[in-house]
Amino acid sequence: MSAYNIVSIAGSDPSGGAGIQADLKAFSAHGTFGMSVIAALTAQSTRGVTGVHPVPADFVVRQMDTLFSDATVHAVKVGMLGTAEITEAVAEAIGRHGLPNVVVDPVMVAKSGDRLLEASATKALRTALLPRADLITPNLPEAADLLEEDEATDLEGMRAQARRLLELGPRRVLLKGGHLEGGESVDVLVSRDGEHREFSAPRVDTRNTHGTGCTLSSSIAALLPQRPDAASAVADAKAYLTEALRRADEIDAGGGQGPVHHFHAWW
Repeated sequence: MSAYNIVSIAGSDPSGGAGIQADLKAFSAHGTFGMSVIAALTAQSTRGVTGVHPVPADFVVRQMDTLFSDATVHAVKVGMLGTAEITEAVAEAIGRHGLPNVVVDPVMVAKSGDRLLEASATKALRTALLPRADLITPNLPEAADLLEEDEATDLEGMRAQARRLLELGPRRVLLKGGHLEGGESVDVLVSRDGEHREFSAPRVDTRNTHGTGCTLSSSIAALLPQRPDAASAVADAKAYLTEALRRADEIDAGGGQGPVHHFHAWW
């Protein structure tokens, strides 16, 4: 019997590399039982997104209410929500159900450059959902969008933006530095209680990076109930993702940016 049930509230990716599909793989890779609430359908492949079809907000909430009235949930990962209405509805339901270990990956733009969150929904994300989060995991463009600032261009700028993101209400911020140059990828973790940690890993030379953000955030969600603190969950999740990137070229899922290798420890 699985000790931990982890729920993904996100969009579906038919190519299997990101979204709900990536989250469920990551949950399984960390020895937890994955559940899902689908907030949007996408038409996409490794080459890009050709369409987004949001699920009606009331039906997203019905999925949540039905699931949470039955199952014990130990952590939640929130990814692509698409619209302001869905974002606000999900935030309300998370609060109403008192869900623990809420990890929010503020998915705004796909790696292909396709926008996955309506511009009008950024305010709802900022004001309704982020204050419900135990941990948020923005990359540098997402952080800049949330703060309405220019992107950080160095580690010191990242540290300052991470602290400012805390002012939006989440308990912790993990600001990902993958967009910076250099041989190391550094992420900055800060919390309301003054904690400051940095996590560094060698950059992996691969074009198969589809779903890295989804995979990291869902891995953290799966590990939070299993680790003594958030920092150790982040460290283990980053190590897992680094190896999944290192082994990504073993997967042949299309001609564009392929997925990371979620099951590198087993295949």
